[in-house]
Parts: sequence; structure tokens; C-alpha cells
Amino acid sequence: MSFSTGAALLDAVVLAVVAREKEGTYGYKITQNVKSALELSESTLYPVLRRLQTEGCLTVHDAPCNGRNRRYYQITEQGRTRLDQARSDWRQYAANITQLLEGNEDE
Repeated sequence: MSFSTGAALLDAVVLAVVAREKEGTYGYKITQNVKSALELSESTLYPVLRRLQTEGCLTVHDAPCNGRNRRYYQITEQGRTRLDQARSDWRQYAANITQLLEGNEDE
């Protein structure tokens, strides 16, 4: 079964993946990491990255790699704050859904 992924969840997942790499990470690697948990195409990812950058959650820098420039994304303090809030929200949301799906109907 597949569940739809809303923008808020996708933003949180992308921020979590980017936050793993202190020096930042690049789009293809982000896509591969996110794909391990969610269906995601690069055409879906790049608008998310641009939006998070515009909102001040990510910074971007280019670095040479094999004779080409590779764009790296790095989380900002604002992005970390947003990620922390998303993690808190997720724990509560997941607990509520788990209770509904697995809990006692009499409660």
C-alpha cells in the first residue's frame, strides 16, 4: 500500500537528509536517499529544494566535481529549527495514527 506524501512531510524528509551531511549534499544523492523511503523523482525534488532555499532553510553552493560544477545544499539554522519542529509534529502524528490503527476501539 502506498500513502500520499504531502508537501510538509516531503520538506521534512528533504531537510533531514540534507542535515545528515555537515558540508552539504547534492541533488542526486538527496533523491537516492529519499527514494529509500518514498517515491520521488528528481523533477519533484528540485522544486522542493528551491522552495526550501527561498524560505531560508537551505543554502546552496557550487563545487567542481569531475570537471563539472555540482550544486550542494546545506541546512541553515532556520532549516534546523524547522526540522526539529517537523520531528516533534511527526512523533505526535505517528502516535495518533498508530493509536487509531492498532489501538483499542473502546478507548
